[in-house]
Amino acid sequence: MARHIDVRQRRARLARRHRLAYAARADSAVEVARDLVALHATDAATVHLAACARLTNPNIEAVEKALYDDRTLVRMLGMRRTVFVVPRETVPVIQAAAADAVAAANRRRLSQLLVDAGVTEHPDRWLAEAGEATVAVLGRLGEATGTELAAQVPALRTRVEMAQGKPYGGAANLTSQVLFLLASAGYIVRGRPRGSWISSQHRWSLLRDWLPDGLPEWSAPAARTELARQWLRAYGPAPVTDLRWWTGWGAGDTKKALAGLAVAEVGLDGGGTGLVLADDTEPVPEPEPWVALLPALDPTMMGWLDRAWFLGPHAPALFDRTGNVGPTVWADGRIVGGWAQRTDGEVRYRLLEDVGTGAAGQIAQAAAALAEWLGPVRVTPRFRTPLEKELSGAP
Repeated sequence: MARHIDVRQRRARLARRHRLAYAARADSAVEVARDLVALHATDAATVHLAACARLTNPNIEAVEKALYDDRTLVRMLGMRRTVFVVPRETVPVIQAAAADAVAAANRRRLSQLLVDAGVTEHPDRWLAEAGEATVAVLGRLGEATGTELAAQVPALRTRVEMAQGKPYGGAANLTSQVLFLLASAGYIVRGRPRGSWISSQHRWSLLRDWLPDGLPEWSAPAARTELARQWLRAYGPAPVTDLRWWTGWGAGDTKKALAGLAVAEVGLDGGGTGLVLADDTEPVPEPEPWVALLPALDPTMMGWLDRAWFLGPHAPALFDRTGNVGPTVWADGRIVGGWAQRTDGEVRYRLLEDVGTGAAGQIAQAAAALAEWLGPVRVTPRFRTPLEKELSGAP
């Protein structure tokens, strides 16, 4: 009979392995990223807030140092065409396991766009020349914005009609399209932001500035197996459908990736079946009671497709219409509310269930501490959710 891992034990694993229990807090942002596999970076503020929520001594400067000075963390395109921040040693794994497929799809789409727009009948050659010119200029400059690169690479200033027939369509330069392709193919990365740590406008740099010895080669099958191993260590037990969703793989690639691992099936509360690594079936100790205020698109929230065991009935208040989660309040491995920052700096929150006086007091202290820690910084999630908009006073 398969071992059963109940919700209480899943929440204990989440608390410890995601560095949320107080005794499990990390000493560095690199440890956090490594233990969660990857930090979501679609929203620039998420990287820093997610890391600092899990650090013994939260420090924005330490996160920036790892990203831009030590370069032990790398911002890259990966699973599901999403931007992540990952440990430097994980870059080649994610590149081969997910980003290369994203790059191939990007190339096909952009090639068709070039032909349809009448730019060229030889899109492969056009893209190769545009990419080589961009990489050469970036190599000379060291780092540059898209606008600065377009000023020196005429191909990037090519204008085409985008999203024809749609309300948001119109003529646009190909700058971002070509840079996105180069990023997904592993040539360039987003470096320092133009503004503060909450800015979403980044300068571009060559990947070799982060990996001076180049990008170690992994075969796609081997990389997918390694990525599945890392994910199971951080997020297991979980159904196979969760792994497929998180990686963006098809059923065949997922099955092959798991075939290279020693895994075990376990029963889950509710009658489902989950997977864990074969050497990871023993229970972990439950931590002391804990609370946390996590940012929008936090990697813990975005680690599973099936979130019922920690989300409960709160999705309508905490998600937007396209599946993006806003800021959340946690207590002992489950979501109990949401929070937002007002223009005056106050961090307001609302509890969506009874947590008891002890946890309620801890949450109030955590909200006050977060407001003081943020100081003059104002964080507005890129994707606004119903409760976040209400608490922040947004129109």
